[in-house]
Amino acid sequence: MSDEEGSDVAPRDGPEPSAAVGRTEAGSAPAPAVPREPRPMIERLGLAAVALVLAVLFGGVAAASWVGGEPFLAAMGAIGSLMTLWVGALTLIRG
Repeated sequence: MSDEEGSDVAPRDGPEPSAAVGRTEAGSAPAPAVPREPRPMIERLGLAAVALVLAVLFGGVAAASWVGGEPFLAAMGAIGSLMTLWVGALTLIRG
């Protein structure tokens, strides 16, 4: 790819790619923070239901692995199930 005319690459008009998002140049004020609004209850219930389904699936993997003689995979499945339940509960509580 080159910078010749007729090239398929568009010229760069924005900031340098090395500039980190959220950083400001010297002397300029930082961007104002956007106020956080809680999710609607129906959305929180839906997300918690998805988390519950995934936790049940992780629990099934844990149980099948334990019965199949794979204790490491069973532990990983159980941990995944617990973490998913935790996140689902936090979704309901925090919004």
